[in-house]
Amino acid sequence: MKATSAWFAERTTGAPPALRARAAEYLERVPAGGAPAARLAVAAQLALTGVLGRGRERSAALDLLTADALLTLALLAEAETAPAELERFAAALVSGTAE
Repeated sequence: MKATSAWFAERTTGAPPALRARAAEYLERVPAGGAPAARLAVAAQLALTGVLGRGRERSAALDLLTADALLTLALLAEAETAPAELERFAAALVSGTAE
């Protein structure tokens, strides 16, 4: 699989610019290395943590959408690279134990 940033750029072409930029910001916070699906999942967790810290502020909406988009991309990356592991990966995301 291509480097995570190149993969991300290809898969988010056409996404709303603000959402794509915010997702890229969270992805950049994740240390390099590791599987793209895992890196995207960590980025999603960072975005969601940001949402939870702001309560009902309207500004949290973009980060909530970003967390959703990053989780979706993490699942897509896992499906593309290890389809036989997708169910395990998804269960780990739900339980908070994704690697």
